[in-house]
Amino acid sequence: MITLGIETSCDETAVALYDSDKGLIGESVFSQIDLHSEYGGVIPELASRDHCKKIIKIYKHALGSIDSNTIDYIAYTAGPGLLGALLIGENFAQGLAVALNKPLIPVNHLEAHLMAPFLGGEAVEFPFLTLLVSGGHSLIIDVQGLNQYKILGQSRDDAVGEAFDKVAKLIGLGYPGGPEIEKIAQQGDAKKFDFPQPMLHSSDYDFSFSGLKTAVLYAVQDLGEMNDTIQADIAASFQHAATEVLLKKITKAVEDTGRESIILAGGVAANKLLRSKISDLKTRLQINVLYPPLKHCTDNAAMIAYLGSLKVNEASKSLISHARPRWPLGVKK
Repeated sequence: MITLGIETSCDETAVALYDSDKGLIGESVFSQIDLHSEYGGVIPELASRDHCKKIIKIYKHALGSIDSNTIDYIAYTAGPGLLGALLIGENFAQGLAVALNKPLIPVNHLEAHLMAPFLGGEAVEFPFLTLLVSGGHSLIIDVQGLNQYKILGQSRDDAVGEAFDKVAKLIGLGYPGGPEIEKIAQQGDAKKFDFPQPMLHSSDYDFSFSGLKTAVLYAVQDLGEMNDTIQADIAASFQHAATEVLLKKITKAVEDTGRESIILAGGVAANKLLRSKISDLKTRLQINVLYPPLKHCTDNAAMIAYLGSLKVNEASKSLISHARPRWPLGVKK
């Protein structure tokens, strides 16, 4: 059984094919980073237009020599995301569905991130905790089964990936900020600046990163002049503070729930310092930890195709639009 996946929720145009017997058999991703970098963030209108320009080419590249008639199902991201961008992917999926006479599976982008670590063929064993960290989301989720999700904690303001982007801009780095901060932090002193770790000792699992971001802003203003050394020290100190908050919150969730497995997912899951800290936690608490491959931490269609393959019982030939910018986990389409 072959499931085609289409992803256009933000600034990646992606198509992939997942074979339930062979695994991932085709994949293509185009990132719009260069398009949006000069603005320091994603411009929704530009993103939608570029999806229109690229999606057919990306589809053909992902398909390669595979006969389109062998596709059994078409899964696509219906939300959450930028509405205009989502509609491009949905319209393309619906057009293919009509042309190939195949059923559609609208899927939740966040849910796909939860399943991304299993793309390599690992067996899905419920229940487990997921730390989902990206530019738009910071969540701790108790995954009890497919379609059974309980959000234990979330950011009350900025997502951690958004904080990385904003801090990078404050200290003169490029977009996206996560990789830029991680790279330059290797040359810095993480103890140079004593940035706050908001809500570290609260009784819940929620996050807050606006105060940390503001502390960096004040530090930059007090310094007045920026050089490479200071830039690296701020990056290292910020990265340390942000990842410590994530580590402490997921540690508390593991200890309180008794779960024996953690999934680390989302774009920030590619951060090497965070992975190192979670690996130390694995050893200390004797738990299982799974990460997606680095290329599948950020938005991609492989996870959409894989999730679609798990949801074939939800397939339909209905062409009703399911695109929505907000789609909480566990809420049916």
